[in-house]
Amino acid sequence: MGLGLIVVEVCESNAMAALPLEDLEDEFPEVAIMRTDCLNMCSLCKAKSYVMVDNQRVASADRDTCLVKVKEVIKQHLDQFYGIEE
Repeated sequence: MGLGLIVVEVCESNAMAALPLEDLEDEFPEVAIMRTDCLNMCSLCKAKSYVMVDNQRVASADRDTCLVKVKEVIKQHLDQFYGIEE
């Protein structure tokens, strides 16, 4: 498990749960993945692939696009945390 500076939560019922999200912990050591039974967003869960990144919803119609968006949000959070300006 990563350091947990950034927490990525995924509902086990969502399509994103089928992906090896723990690989994000290898790519970004500051990330911790939390798999939960339910995130209480059942309507969204049925409609789209989504995860929560530090309580921010990241969603897309398909898993691959959602994963790309998740990585972008993680990078933004890390840039903000480390004070990197673009």
